[in-house]
Amino acid sequence: MANKPAKKVASVKKGKEGAPNMPTEFAFGKENYMLMIIGVVVLIIGFALMYGPADGDIFSFRRITLAPIVVLAGFVIEVFAIFKKPKEDTNN
Repeated sequence: MANKPAKKVASVKKGKEGAPNMPTEFAFGKENYMLMIIGVVVLIIGFALMYGPADGDIFSFRRITLAPIVVLAGFVIEVFAIFKKPKEDTNN
């Protein structure tokens, strides 16, 4: 069996403390994450409103009108949470 050449390892530039350069901030702030959680909860409520037995009243107001509006509201909240700029930390 022939010896295989060793794989080259990519070098990583080290920061001041010897750790690799990593971003020190999150992309979103705490308020963004809270809005995302609220949006997911609203989406779950909307899909729960659509849920029901197949032999039940499938053309009810709750399933045809209310549930899709609630789901769309959840998606609007999610998009708003993503695009909202996090507040700057003034403690630094």
